[in-house]
Amino acid sequence: MGVSGCGKTSVAEGLAAALPAAFIEGDSLHPAANVEKMSKGIPLDDEDRWPWLDTIGRAVAETLNDGKSVVVSCSALKKSYRDRLRQAAGGTLAFVFLKGSRDLLMTRMAARRDHFMPVSLLDSQLATLEDPSGEPGVVTVDIDASVEAIVADAFDGLAALR
Repeated sequence: MGVSGCGKTSVAEGLAAALPAAFIEGDSLHPAANVEKMSKGIPLDDEDRWPWLDTIGRAVAETLNDGKSVVVSCSALKKSYRDRLRQAAGGTLAFVFLKGSRDLLMTRMAARRDHFMPVSLLDSQLATLEDPSGEPGVVTVDIDASVEAIVADAFDGLAALR
């Protein structure tokens, strides 16, 4: 979890491969209206996010009910969003918070191609973010490293939660 540009997809894919677990790309579950809004540089509000979070939670619950472990990429910027995901998934979830400086995030976002989230929305995401460091069930990982190192730190942090 974390703001746009922090590496959620790359890290989640790496974790899913390392565990092994299924992978769900949270961005792919956004309704078209959310994607259109963000593409136009308009930040999402809670009313936009609730149905999306419920959809992700249901996808997690279905995967878990099939007896599989699952890793999801999802911004989950507020504690209420993380709680909504826990409720929709029907159980205990662990979160990996990918934390980085605004400058690093801006650099990463500017380098991306073919992504609907414009760099102009980073500040609104940072303003919405409720830093979960120290929250139970959350591992905080600094993103100023290679994807492989971030995945390893996330893996070790999740192992320590068990």
